[in-house]
Amino acid sequence: MSQSVRDGQAHSAWVAWLMSPIGTAIVALGITQIIAWGTTLYALGVLAAPIAADTGWSRSLVFSGLTVGLLVSGFVSTAVGKAIDERGGQLVMSLGSVLCAVSLLIVAAASNEIAYLAGWAIMGLGMRMSLYDAAFAALVQVAPHRGRRAISYLTLFGGFASSIFWPIGHILTAEVGWRLTLVIYAAINIAVCLPLHWCGLSRREPAESRTAETSSAAASPGVTDPPLEGQARLLAMVLFGFVMAASAFVFGAMAVHLPAVLEASGLTAAAAVTLASLKGVAQVAGRVCEILFGKRLHAIDLGRISIAGMPLGFVVLMAGGASYSAAFLFIVFFGVANGLVTIVRGALPLALFGPRGYGTVLGILATPYLLMNALAPAALAVIVDLWGYGVAEAVLLAVGLLSAGAMEVMGIWYRRRRANQAA
Repeated sequence: MSQSVRDGQAHSAWVAWLMSPIGTAIVALGITQIIAWGTTLYALGVLAAPIAADTGWSRSLVFSGLTVGLLVSGFVSTAVGKAIDERGGQLVMSLGSVLCAVSLLIVAAASNEIAYLAGWAIMGLGMRMSLYDAAFAALVQVAPHRGRRAISYLTLFGGFASSIFWPIGHILTAEVGWRLTLVIYAAINIAVCLPLHWCGLSRREPAESRTAETSSAAASPGVTDPPLEGQARLLAMVLFGFVMAASAFVFGAMAVHLPAVLEASGLTAAAAVTLASLKGVAQVAGRVCEILFGKRLHAIDLGRISIAGMPLGFVVLMAGGASYSAAFLFIVFFGVANGLVTIVRGALPLALFGPRGYGTVLGILATPYLLMNALAPAALAVIVDLWGYGVAEAVLLAVGLLSAGAMEVMGIWYRRRRANQAA
């Protein structure tokens, strides 16, 4: 077979995938995830300082808007998950884009602290309806038996949100100010995300495609395992909820404190910022490795690997002192773990509980994760103020070990249960 023929076949296969319901959904949601993350949750990364300087509000007040938004996301998580199951991801995510746009306009027009925080509260609802947890559930509705692969591909897009929108936000703020920047963000959500959500999620795989996919379940371990029911289902949800909540404390705290933790370990401020910026690269690299080499890895084992990376990274950092190489290894372990945990949040519930009612399950499990993610930065700041970064690192290590330990317990329990059922 000539090279030109092979190239033609590869091109045809690529076009066929892109035109399929799941291919269209992944690309559409990939674009909207970059925009949704970049214009909401990541926005204060470059806009907080200009907002504080222009309004005279404290930086803590400015950042508390994000805390309010994440708390609202946690409180409404289960309800949004049920709405996705009952009304479909297409409608919920489209409305999420509208709410994000409206909330961005409210924040842009805010002249006092109450209006500013109210805008972020509405944004919290919009974020829960348009970010990963909603997108994962929407993808599973499009292709129930290809959900794990679809989730992995989607997270590759989202990993670039800050890399794209932080420079955009910096340039726009310098040119037109933070208020008009948020207005532009709102327009992008309406002009780009809304139609992509509505059109990209308008089709689902036909039943025969799902049947064919199920017959080749060896390609995705866990897809055809019978969903957990009764007490086993409840126990698995409690264990996994604890794993995710503990990991959310670590990841949420480090999202704000990472450069300071690295500097406190003995590095210069410049070196700490440089290394911290590599976390996103490690995050995406971990997701690429999962796509290339993790196809036959059960979601339970993927969870064990990803969660173990957190405490392992802190052990390396704390043992290495001011060593640049130790800090670099910490970033690699922590970044890869962060990237993989995002996939685990969607893939493991799908493997354990199945596609039926998946949106509701994700909504329940996301509640403690989002709440802990919202409270962690402030909680770690209190620990740092009272006892310093040494104690803060020890606390993060301990919480990471708790999360990893619970994940191991869950893995052992699940394997034994499967073995007993097979005997």
